[in-house]
Amino acid sequence: MSLTDQLTEDMKRAMKAKDAVRLRTIRSLRAAIKDKEIAERHGGEATLSEEAYMAVLQKQAKQRRDAIEQFEQAGREDLASAEREELAIIESYLPQQLGDDEIRSVVEEIVAATGASSMRDMGKVMGAAMQQLKGRADGRRINEIARELLG
Repeated sequence: MSLTDQLTEDMKRAMKAKDAVRLRTIRSLRAAIKDKEIAERHGGEATLSEEAYMAVLQKQAKQRRDAIEQFEQAGREDLASAEREELAIIESYLPQQLGDDEIRSVVEEIVAATGASSMRDMGKVMGAAMQQLKGRADGRRINEIARELLG
């Protein structure tokens, strides 16, 4: 079952269950996917690869994380809570995220392979790490671990 089919089925279930948060989130995801399909369209109908669908979901999750951070800084816990609920739903469609130990292990291998020794080598390390961990770890967390290892 494709992601769009899964979202459609889940949207129907959310309507029947009167789950407003899940319904709002799924509608938002479907709109983001539709926007991406329209942007990729050349002539006829555009179909996205599974990787492109995951990129859309990751972008939506990142937007929620950023919003949570901003709302918390502004003291708006009510809005941050709503964003957390949506983020949890979005993450249910993403592949399982790696833990810090797994990320650290991969970044250590990359540091050893590239011969990185200081913060000047951060670009090399991050480029390889983002490529290798794409979709399985948050870029901000990868960056924090890389800085820790190179600093």
